[in-house]
Amino acid sequence: MMQSSSLLSGFHYRSFKPLSLPAMFTLFGMAMGSWAGRIPALREGLQISHSELSMVLVCGGLGALLSQPISSRLMSSLGARKTAYYACQALLAVLLCIGAAPSVSLLMVSVLMLGIVASCVNVSLQSIATGFEKATGKSEMSKLHAWGCAGGLGGAALGSVMATLHVAPLMHYLLIAMPLSLLLKLASDSLQVQDDAVAIERKAFCLPRGPLAWLGALGFLGAMSEGSIADWGGVFLKDHFEVSDGFAPLALTMFSVMMLVARLMGDDLKAKFSARALVGYGALLSAGGLFFAVLSPSALLALAGFAAAGVGLALLFPFVYSAAGKEGPMAFAAVATMSYSGSLMGPPVVGTLAEAFGMQAAIGFVGSLSLVMAVIASRASLLK
Repeated sequence: MMQSSSLLSGFHYRSFKPLSLPAMFTLFGMAMGSWAGRIPALREGLQISHSELSMVLVCGGLGALLSQPISSRLMSSLGARKTAYYACQALLAVLLCIGAAPSVSLLMVSVLMLGIVASCVNVSLQSIATGFEKATGKSEMSKLHAWGCAGGLGGAALGSVMATLHVAPLMHYLLIAMPLSLLLKLASDSLQVQDDAVAIERKAFCLPRGPLAWLGALGFLGAMSEGSIADWGGVFLKDHFEVSDGFAPLALTMFSVMMLVARLMGDDLKAKFSARALVGYGALLSAGGLFFAVLSPSALLALAGFAAAGVGLALLFPFVYSAAGKEGPMAFAAVATMSYSGSLMGPPVVGTLAEAFGMQAAIGFVGSLSLVMAVIASRASLLK
């Protein structure tokens, strides 16, 4: 086991160019939004059933869970900046593999790789962001996550346009790969963080204990909820309301828009109210929004429910990751592992419910998770 060291070792926050770290979050979000926004089209192109799609999506969560030793080794040898850059470039290559996959089995392999590289990006960017907060004493995580939301929104919106124009996912991914690759190079070169700065645990799987367990539980349920909405929201609209391929990604779009708005205000709200209250009451709002979407008589009204869920869940991960990061690298790794486990569990559970009881029941189940999160948030003493 590698000895843990501080995230701040060699962390030179004054060398940051103003938009370098937000740009990395944005570009990462755009790549992931491009994936999620085309799930309905990928499903239709390969004629995938709900149960098969759930197995495809679970591969992403499995890849994220298996990535822990990979991301640890990369960060300890390359540093957080290079890890984020190389993993983002690999993510673009994996998107091409996803778009070109001719069968369900090859799509599963591609999505497994997506989970691995995406989690490597996530861990490295979160480590840099947490170090920035600790070094400056300022709450910035919510705004950084807002940039990620903006990118996800852009990727999902572009996916909707591409679907409306009947552009195949592979062609879509080919069109965005080169521009995103060049922008990633520019943003990474501007992100002047010492490349040998970060070292974290190389455990394949670690669980949070004591007060961290509440943060881990929030991460677990939050990942289940966010991932399920991103992966299944468009499928819900398409199956339940029979909307077009162009309309279906609007579930993720509305969710991301309102999450973006909430995260832009999150750091200021945290200064006035406690993170615990914001996460807890937000979870209640999320539950109400998802139940409203399930009971809505039209797709347009259902979009309002997904928008409310975006507001409600917006501040969970910025504040949970910030709180865990302040406890040290091991704490962050443990909470991140629980979050990855949630992303692993969400797709098969929601897919099984959709297959057995329909998409309404599946989305209603996601709403019930938010009620549980509200209770857990009230016990999370590390959320301040």
